[in-house]
Amino acid sequence: MSQAERAADNAIGRADLKAKLTDIQGEAQDQVEEVRNQVLAAGILVALLLLVLTFVLGRRAGKRSSAVIEVRRA
Repeated sequence: MSQAERAADNAIGRADLKAKLTDIQGEAQDQVEEVRNQVLAAGILVALLLLVLTFVLGRRAGKRSSAVIEVRRA
């Protein structure tokens, strides 16, 4: 087998490049979707915790600053 024949057998064609790039792109998209779902779940959890914290602090402040007003008729 000559050196030219070996080089022709090992040549990288357009289809080889396209297949490999498609494979890499598919893997990258899968990873992005997984991370997107995790970030979305974490964001929802943080928003829920902030909502509960705001509610609890608001109730507590409202109880402390509420006044009892007595109305007397003469």
